[in-house]
Amino acid sequence: MNLSNPEIKAQWDKYAMRSTKAIEHFKGEMLSIRAGRANPAILNKITVDYYGTPTALSQMANITVPEARMLVISPWDVTALKDINKAITTSDLGLNPTDDGKVIRLSFPQLTEERRKELVKGIKKTGEDSKVTLRNERRDLIDALKKFKKDSLLTEDDLANSEKEVQKKLDGYIAEVDRILKDKEKEVMEV
Repeated sequence: MNLSNPEIKAQWDKYAMRSTKAIEHFKGEMLSIRAGRANPAILNKITVDYYGTPTALSQMANITVPEARMLVISPWDVTALKDINKAITTSDLGLNPTDDGKVIRLSFPQLTEERRKELVKGIKKTGEDSKVTLRNERRDLIDALKKFKKDSLLTEDDLANSEKEVQKKLDGYIAEVDRILKDKEKEVMEV
């Protein structure tokens, strides 16, 4: 690919950055899926109303994994226990926190086979959404490259080579999504 032109290089860099962000977002989504094991990452989306300010749970408490199916949340300010408890209860995690006045414990029940299959279905949908995002990024870059050819910044051969390189890069990104999907599916179906 001819990256000597700053406009072409900027488009290529934009494509690489946006595709990498899409993969990172997908990884974050996969971390937040509860697979029957305790994983502090599932609490990343929880925000607590702390003195009138929405605050990320991870910024106001220490979260540990003492057992495979349990998380312990130790807030730095014990007065926030009720607010943390409320935030977890009202979230879509489906967990019932227990509070002993000092820490909150979250127990993760064993997932049923039916629930595991539902989770896998959701995981696959999220994976497909990520692939669509990646394909849209490819389309946008190729459209920009075609415009550069029209403006005589690229030759026909450069355009053809660039399209092949973009496709090769996309195939790598999609392979990464598939690998993450396969690993998460295996984790969810594991009893």
